[in-house]
Amino acid sequence: MSGENTTVSGSGSSANPYVVDAVTNCPEVRRCLSAGWGILYNASTGVIEMDLSDDPGNNAVLRPNGLYVPTGAATVTAGCGLVGNGSASSPVRANTSTWTWPCAIDANAGRVYCDANGLLRTDPPPRMTYVEDGFTTTYADPVVPAGTNVTVRTDTLVIPNPDPCRAATVIFETEADVDFDLPVGARAAAGMGGDEMQAFINRGTAAMADVHWQMTKVQRRTIPQGQASLTENYVVSLGQGAGGATYNRIATQLRAWVFAI
Repeated sequence: MSGENTTVSGSGSSANPYVVDAVTNCPEVRRCLSAGWGILYNASTGVIEMDLSDDPGNNAVLRPNGLYVPTGAATVTAGCGLVGNGSASSPVRANTSTWTWPCAIDANAGRVYCDANGLLRTDPPPRMTYVEDGFTTTYADPVVPAGTNVTVRTDTLVIPNPDPCRAATVIFETEADVDFDLPVGARAAAGMGGDEMQAFINRGTAAMADVHWQMTKVQRRTIPQGQASLTENYVVSLGQGAGGATYNRIATQLRAWVFAI
């Protein structure tokens, strides 16, 4: 029995077996074929072949024995800071320098990071700042307290941390100058932060006016990591007042050198 594009001959006996001949209807088959990415198809001729991109840098070629990509076709041209061409024998890598410091690189070297824009970044750079303030106040000759280290003045300096990432070390320097008026036999003392640093007594035969000596202290402070600033209170204290000793002026100076490294 024959059908479309098919013929059958023979009687089916062992001497005359059936023979089936089929012919493909190419126009009907071609309607089922289509092209896609990487494929070319000619519906008129029925030819199917590779579709090779003509973009610059594409080295793929079609040979009689198949698709071929030449050795080195995947290589790249390295720019600043990179070496290698991307091949198996020369992978792309960072163009690093030789570590010449005597300390261990794993424990002491900085690091490199990738930011949100795909740019390379290093550890935050060291930062430093300096702040100062000074105060001078005159007084109507109050009596020097008779006690010890009596607070008579408090000044404040706000010290900023220049680094939002790291703790800061502060060199905090303070100065004070107190002017005493000392009648004969009078006595007075002055200090900073509860530390009595100078004392005067008039052992002469005449009153002494504006007796003073500048006091200085240098201290270390730390601003913790993530803390924006440190408020430092600076106290001037007087004491040992006797014999009618008075004071008429106090001048202070506060300075801070701030390092975040």
